[in-house]
Order: sequence, then structure tokens, then C-alpha cells
Amino acid sequence: MYCRNVSAVLSKSTTALSARSFTAARTAANKIHARIVSSNSSSVLCVRTSDQRKHPAPRSRLQQQVRGLSVSHAPRAPDQGNENADEVEREAIDYDVVIVGGGPAGLSAAIRLKQLAAKQDAEINVVVIEKGGEIGAHTLSGACIETGPLEELFPDWKELGAPLNQPALEDHMKYLTEKNAIPLPHPPQMNNTGNYIVSLSNVVKWLGEKAEELGVDVFPGTAAAKVIYDGDSVQGIVTNDAGVDKNFKPKSSFTPGMELRGKLTLFAEGCHGSLTKGLIRKLKLRDDSSFQTYGLGIKEVWEVDPAKHSPGKVIHTLGYPLDYQTYGGGFIYHMEDSKVTLGLVVGLDYQNPYLSPYKEFQRFKTHPFVANLLDGGRVLSYGARALVEGGLQSLPKLYFAGGALIGDTAGFMNVPKIKGTHNAMKSGILAADSAFKAIITEGADSGDSPVVLSEYEQAFKNSSIYKELHEVRNIRPSFHTALGIWGGIAWSGLDTMLLKGRVPFTFQHKHPDHAMLQPAAMHKPIDYPKPDNKITFDLLTSVSRTGTNHAEDQPVHLRLKDKTVEIRENLPVFDGPEQRFCPAGVYEYVEDEANPGKKRFQINAQNCIHCKTCDIKDPAQNINWTVPEGGDGPNYVDT
Repeated sequence: MYCRNVSAVLSKSTTALSARSFTAARTAANKIHARIVSSNSSSVLCVRTSDQRKHPAPRSRLQQQVRGLSVSHAPRAPDQGNENADEVEREAIDYDVVIVGGGPAGLSAAIRLKQLAAKQDAEINVVVIEKGGEIGAHTLSGACIETGPLEELFPDWKELGAPLNQPALEDHMKYLTEKNAIPLPHPPQMNNTGNYIVSLSNVVKWLGEKAEELGVDVFPGTAAAKVIYDGDSVQGIVTNDAGVDKNFKPKSSFTPGMELRGKLTLFAEGCHGSLTKGLIRKLKLRDDSSFQTYGLGIKEVWEVDPAKHSPGKVIHTLGYPLDYQTYGGGFIYHMEDSKVTLGLVVGLDYQNPYLSPYKEFQRFKTHPFVANLLDGGRVLSYGARALVEGGLQSLPKLYFAGGALIGDTAGFMNVPKIKGTHNAMKSGILAADSAFKAIITEGADSGDSPVVLSEYEQAFKNSSIYKELHEVRNIRPSFHTALGIWGGIAWSGLDTMLLKGRVPFTFQHKHPDHAMLQPAAMHKPIDYPKPDNKITFDLLTSVSRTGTNHAEDQPVHLRLKDKTVEIRENLPVFDGPEQRFCPAGVYEYVEDEANPGKKRFQINAQNCIHCKTCDIKDPAQNINWTVPEGGDGPNYVDT
């Protein structure tokens, strides 16, 4: 059975039983009833549809897809916080390595593991689960990527047809005033010679195909809802239950999630992963490091007038529309086929509660330097996602008993480069090398002790990732001085041109992003221009371009720890910042019909594009982003 059919089993068996992660069955999967059945002699994987009887996969084909896996029955569901949760029998599948997240890091790790196994004629069973409806559906980035880690995995990637079609040919840095674009010296670390301007979602789709060709079980449309622990050791994950209504009650279509147990679990959830944040707290992985800091990247893909198109042109901007106290900048990358990807990154440590990152991006497009490029073109795609910006001093401990953190989940983005994909992929490779050695070469799974990837952390410290993060570690926090952006630019120039990180000190981040927001009384509301529907657009029009969708009859996946906090604190103190920091129109303060003259807090969960900004920037830290039904969320194209 081809792996995409197997994904029906898991996507139909998604979401662990709890108030935090209950979700309803996806409409698109209603016709598919998939389950694992066991025979006396072997485990047979079956798919049942509305038009067919049960058809077991041919045993030889099954052996090709899930060689060596064991399927068992877990007697009860781990309680995920739902006070009404009942015990439920779950299927459990044992793998060598479970990878949570089908992005660049997770897929690179899976590919490397299978390549090592093939090289040594060994068997290693690897599964990748991805909450997006298909691989790449939730992937969004600039992106102008370095190819080194890709070449490690596939030296012949060009011949294999990897979708890297447009090399970067020229670099420009501009400082924008309200009307002018002033050229600046181009920082050496931002040199893009040899890099490629890509749609990262398309690159990830290609990596997913290669992983499947190598024998990795790739399950899109499958959300990981809970970590399975044995004390402080990670044993695997539970996928989310399907068929739960908005009141957390099982529907007739209810199917319990599955346990995917692994000798090792690699977390590759991306920025601020829903499982990773709990994992870090429980296992105290930040005890020896700083908190993480973040930015919000908002972008569009445009088709522009061919006469204005310069394939391979890379532009980065500072200044307008952001003020001198707000960290951030713009980018414009000329792709192939008259397409341009452009966006704005805003540091989430901004102070003004009236600032709207989405509307700042719309203002960015009105600058003559940008508007002239877009005039006569048409927008194709929109999206947004949070970015890790903390750097070396914000990295948690990377390994623990039974697992490890890789990619943006750990926080390997190089902020001055505005690049993280190469480091994410490299971290996946490093973790895979250590995992293969521990599980196969040294046979760490032969006893009862969990696999501990201490070699992975040491490999990281000896790697190119550590070298480049150490060199630039002081640049991002240098923008926290009283001189604002000017002080940061001055230090960044000195550090990148001369010092290159060779100083006996490390700047620290002052406060978490949510604690940087100041009361509304200290600021004036920002008067943003109305959209012209040609170059600038209202928020809901942009959200419609993400392809986002969530089944309505499922629990809201944006959970409030205290349902009174927003009205009691965030509205009177910060004037309701949720309705401005969210780039998808999820949060609103609306008239309370039951209490005339008062407001109530409304969550439009269907709009959510999974950027995680709310979980990061909410000043009360009252919003908990959890996984919705597997397959729900944005369906990004060419991002």
C-alpha cells in the first residue's frame, strides 16, 4: 500500500483525547474509514471506503512499506487535560524513529536515516507525521536558501529535478524613508552568491517525495497531539482523535488517535511547536539558556510586469514603515516566471500595542520603490509565520532521554542572514547521524534504557551551525539599546565587518516578547491608510489567499487558560492587541449582545493560518495554541 494511502489511517485516527486537542473529523476524510487490524500471524494494514469492502494490503507490499513494524493495542488513552476524558483503546505502532513535522529538518533527518541504512544494508523504520493536509501545505519562507545540506543529501539534486530554478544573481540593501530608497553597503553575511530563490513549500514537497522513495512512511494530514512519557523519557507521540464535536463530545464518526512509539522521537515542529513548548517546560531544557525571541514574517507572492522583472535580484530593506524602536525589515526576491516574493519581518518585541504587523506590511507596499514594482501586477499568494530570532543564547538543550529537537523547533535561524533552512536541514542530518549510530551501529535499543543522543549536541557544537550562530550572537540583541535601530545598525556593522563575534561577552535579550508590550495609555493609535484593493488589501481578502480551512464542528484549537483575562486585562490595559497582532483576523472584540454596552472576546478559529503569533505575543500569556484536526489550516501554494 502506498504511503499516501497509509496516511488515511493516521489522519482518520488523529488527535489525543482531551480538552486541549479534541478535533472533529475532516470533511474530506468522511468517506474513508481506515484502521489497523491484526491477524494471528502478522499485522495487516487495511483501508475501508464507502464504496469498497475491507481490502488488506498485499503482504509483500506491506512489508515494503512497514517492514518490521509491530502493531498492538494500547489499553487506555493518555489523559490530555479533558476533565471528561474516558479511557479508550488505541492502536499503537512501534517504529525505530518517529519524526514530528514534515518540514526541511524532519524530512532531512528521515532521508539521511534511510540513506545510512541503505549504505550499510541495515533496516531502520522511520515515520514522519505532518499536520498539513499535504507535505508543504504549511511551509512558508522567504526564501533564498543555501544549498550545502541539500548537496549532502543529494549531490545530484539538479539532475533529480529539485525545484531550485532561480539562482540569486545580485544583492541590494536599501534604507527606506517615507519616499526614498537609499542604497546601503551590503553586509557580507547577507551575500547570496551561490544561493537560490525558491518556493520552500515546493522544495519541501520534493523532499517528501524523495523520503517516500527511500521507504520513509510519510503521513500528512496527521497532527501530533500529545507526547508519551515514561517518567522523564519520551516514548513517542499520540495522534489526535477524529470525530469530536465543538463541545468535546464524540460524534458517530469518532475514531481514537494512535500511539506512534519510537526508540527515538525527533521533534521538528518548526517555530514554537505545540508539543515542543510543553516538552521544554517539563524536561527543563531552558534551565541553562535564555528565553526564545521571535519575529513575525508576512509575505505575498506576486506576478509582475515582465518589463519590471529581474530574475535573481535580491533586495533587503530597513526603515520605513517601521519606526526606529521597532526591529524589522523588508525583502523582495525576484523568482522565475515573472514572479516576485516580497514581505516584511517585524520583531515581536515591539512595544506599541497599536502596531499591526499586517497593516505595516500593507504600508511597506505603498512605498514608491515597492509600489512601482507591483503596479500592474497581481497577487497570487499570502501567508505569515513566526520566526525564531533568539540565536545561540536562546537555544535549549537539544537532546533528552528518547528524543531530540531539530530545526526551528530548537531555534537555529541565523537572523542577520535572514536564513534558517540550511541550518534546519543540517541539524536534521546531524541528528540522523547520531540516531543511526545509537540505534543501529551501537544497538542502543537492545536494552531497556532509552536512547540518549548526547553525541548530537556535541556534533552541533562542532558544526557549521554553531560557528555561524556564535559569530552573529550579539547582533539581534544589540537592537535593544536606547539608540534603537541606529545602535543596532552601528554595532552590526562593526561586528560583521571587523569583530566577527570575537569578543569576550555575549549580549542577552532583556525580556520575553510578550513582556515588551506597553500599555495603550503610553501610545497613540496608528492611523493606517485604507486598502486600495490594487496593491494593498483588507485582511480577510488576504486570508482568502492562504487556502486555510478548519472544520467548523470541532473544538476551538486556540484555548484560553482563563476566559475572563482578555476582557478583564488585555482590553482595558492594551486596548485589545490580539485583534492587531494576528495576521489572519482570528481575534475580535465585538459587542456583547447579552450585556449591552460591553464587549466580548471572539475567536474566529477558522481563519487561523498557524503562525503561532498569538501564543507568543499575548501579554497575559493566556492563549494556548494547540493542534486542530489533522489536515486543517492553510494550504500554501508557491510560498
